[in-house]
Amino acid sequence: MNDFNSIDIDPPSQEQGNTSLKTVFYLIPVIGFFPSLWALYIQNGSREQLATCRLSITLALSWLVVYLFLATGNQASNLLSLRLLILNTFATSGYFVVSVWLIIRAIRGKNSRVPGFSRLAERFIGKHLS
Repeated sequence: MNDFNSIDIDPPSQEQGNTSLKTVFYLIPVIGFFPSLWALYIQNGSREQLATCRLSITLALSWLVVYLFLATGNQASNLLSLRLLILNTFATSGYFVVSVWLIIRAIRGKNSRVPGFSRLAERFIGKHLS
């Protein structure tokens, strides 16, 4: 059953709420790319926020590259047109679902890491923008 003793009843502090709000803002699909890029450029935020910014940028750029490749392939090939459009839909839906999942985790106060993408973000984005 449910263990009610493990539920955290204490309201979050003002600083924790502000941090959570910024993290959620960075994770908004497509729109969150720009504040994430700005936060990394000026090095504004905690280590966790900067890691979230790197992840947001990596997810957005990965989606954009896949989207552009599939859209280009769709224009170039009449035979595979419908299949590439379906793959493009899956890529876009996946990007939005992962972003919403990360936003929910950020609201709950858990870390926002995606296996594979977080390491890629630290390796490439962290090297060039940190």
